[in-house]
Amino acid sequence: MTAPLVRAMTLADCDRVAEIRIRGWRTAYRGLVPQSHLDALSVAEDAERRRSRLSRGDGSVVNLVAEQAGEVVGWAAHGPYRDGEHRTPGAELYALYVHSAHVGTGIGRTLLTEAVRQNEARGHRRMYLWVLKDNTPARAFYARAGFHADGAEEPFEVDGVAVPEVRYVRDLTARQ
Repeated sequence: MTAPLVRAMTLADCDRVAEIRIRGWRTAYRGLVPQSHLDALSVAEDAERRRSRLSRGDGSVVNLVAEQAGEVVGWAAHGPYRDGEHRTPGAELYALYVHSAHVGTGIGRTLLTEAVRQNEARGHRRMYLWVLKDNTPARAFYARAGFHADGAEEPFEVDGVAVPEVRYVRDLTARQ
């Protein structure tokens, strides 16, 4: 199998990215967030949200897709680290999803490696991400990529249920 091509996401990719994201939620978060929320997710609504964000973005959020054999098989988004609604020093991986048929094939690692590379090139010293506390496979994936839990934990609410997330961080090797 050939290495995936990682490129900037375009408006034409929004439907496929939404499909990958929603399928990812329904697979990875089953039993971790209320099933009612997973059942209510809409690919069409998510695609429209992606189009809107991509169209009105100021360039601070970078959306990448991984393509294999001409098909989008993964998506990642990164940008400035957010503390609530405020941006702070450092970078954040906002999302990383791989089509379920391609999980374990290196697509996620390739997207994450490119996101890290881009943030190192921008001079960021650290990269953060938030992951569901009970999402053991994702936590192991990020640990293998050099990220570690730094002790920060926050719940977010999904259909009235608190779902705990933990923050992971990786020091980047950017040189000033």
